Amino acid sequence: MLPARFEYHRPSTLEEALGLLDELGDDAKILAGGMSLIPLMKLRFATPGHLIDINHLPGLSSMSESDGMLRIGGLVRNVALEDSELMKARYPAIAAAAPLISDPIVRTRGTMGGSLAHADPAGDWASVMIAVGAQAVARDSSGEQVVPVDDLLLDTFTTTLQPNQILTEIRVPAAEARSGGTYLKLERKVGDFATVGVAVQVWMGNGHIARAGIALTSVGRRTMRAAAAEEFLAGEEPTDKAFGEAAELAAAAARPVSDHRGSADYKRHVVDVFVQRGLARAVELARADQ
Repeated sequence: MLPARFEYHRPSTLEEALGLLDELGDDAKILAGGMSLIPLMKLRFATPGHLIDINHLPGLSSMSESDGMLRIGGLVRNVALEDSELMKARYPAIAAAAPLISDPIVRTRGTMGGSLAHADPAGDWASVMIAVGAQAVARDSSGEQVVPVDDLLLDTFTTTLQPNQILTEIRVPAAEARSGGTYLKLERKVGDFATVGVAVQVWMGNGHIARAGIALTSVGRRTMRAAAAEEFLAGEEPTDKAFGEAAELAAAAARPVSDHRGSADYKRHVVDVFVQRGLARAVELARADQ
């Protein structure tokens, strides 16, 4: 099928783009990587009357560390994160996830900002950003709003973003000494959506886990934080027993459904296994960072 007719807009500044959103309202959609929007339009599941192409806006395609934050612009492509030496050296959870995002075409065009705004519970970036404690920055013509990624996501394909807002930046707390993280993903084939994904981040202190972040992909109506597992791990020694108990709590929190990728019980089992593996890897990296 072909998309329905639409008007194409190519603003040259962020302010111009925001003004168009104010003017056009719900009939406008933002075009960044287009990896989710264009397929929906081709199938006519989405029929916006106006597309606002923000790909050429200045200032949204950079990555930097400043003021205690890693700042990832809303237009940073997945492939830039995959190739980044900064991610490989200091942000292992991001570095582990980036090569697992779909396929080379999607990684070349797709953006982390677009993935978070799309809010697909099978998307990979949301769980990683929740685990590392990231915030999303949304701009409208009156200013900016900063919200934790965990609060940004409301339901399947539903966020707190308003029709007149653009997700302009993701802020990740700067890497700390004695911290580590990873992302594990089960997929049927390269480029498939996750059957299950698990993001883990730990911060060590005095030989114990000071705090942990654990988030789950594709096992609920939205990407979900395994809060009980995180709370259990705070202050625990990093032992196999502790990892196993945390994994049980995470699996119990998961709400998968049985489908062509596997039964709900199978997916909970994968959550259990991945949380244990992820914690072991994260602690290994944190100890190496001392």
